[in-house]
Amino acid sequence: MSKVLIIAEHANGQLNASTMKCVTCATRMGASAIEVLVLAKDPAAIAAQAAQVAGVTKVLTQANPANEPALAAILAPQIVAVALNGYSHVFGPSTTYGRDLTPRVAALLGASQLSDVMEAVDAQTFKRPIYAGNAITTVKSPPEKLVVATVRNASFPAAGSQAAAPIEALNVAVDLPTHTRFVGVTSGSQERPDLQTARIVVSGGRALGSADSFALIYDLADALKAGVGASRAAVDAGYAPNDMQVGQTGKIISPELYIAIGISGAIQHLTGIKDAGTIVAINKDGEAPIFEIADFGLVGDLFKLVPELKSAL
Repeated sequence: MSKVLIIAEHANGQLNASTMKCVTCATRMGASAIEVLVLAKDPAAIAAQAAQVAGVTKVLTQANPANEPALAAILAPQIVAVALNGYSHVFGPSTTYGRDLTPRVAALLGASQLSDVMEAVDAQTFKRPIYAGNAITTVKSPPEKLVVATVRNASFPAAGSQAAAPIEALNVAVDLPTHTRFVGVTSGSQERPDLQTARIVVSGGRALGSADSFALIYDLADALKAGVGASRAAVDAGYAPNDMQVGQTGKIISPELYIAIGISGAIQHLTGIKDAGTIVAINKDGEAPIFEIADFGLVGDLFKLVPELKSAL
């Protein structure tokens, strides 16, 4: 009997789609109970959203002013106190939030963390990518051990909706650490869809030549109502901010449509987009590796093709 505790990711009163994908993973694993833990200053609105995610059997809430802003050092002890109440698995999303938080939870529980789960074979057997996605390894956890894992967003669809599951308010009393101090937070523009949840993503590479030329990518993305990404080479060259980087060392995404412009297709980049539905590549080099995985390709000068494509749209 597997009882899964999923740590809800949320921001600005909205449940992140990464939480729904964790629920899908737990459902495919055949979990007997799937409970979502919402930690916030005022978790009511977020809990109501989580309760309507298909497969969730219960939502737990922990209200604490210290939970805002969400700091991993503060959240982790509270999660551990809940996780010790008969849970066999603790899942978090393989996002910036989950990657910061889940290792602390695993360390406090004395458990080994399993990262980037892309398939749940059963309650103890999981598959995850290694070697930049060139190989898949199967990992089996001893049945007597608590499994702490992050779930790869690109590998699972978001769970649907259901009639609201029950919501239970907790009052977890733990000593919270004081060694971490919140200084501030900055975030990128929210004018376009979030890169990790967008249905369509348009990405630019180093071939654009400058940050000013990256306006071509923004214009096309706006015409498609798409999110905007960039290759590591473009980010390193200063053409785009770091939070737009797609690939092994950036964000791993699975949009329905991915358009790669001026991106050669290094293996590190392909790792981040291999789960995309349809891949379109525009590059002047007909031998570029990106064309080996692209569903559609345009060979030519991006500075001529992209404006024509936008005009056609």
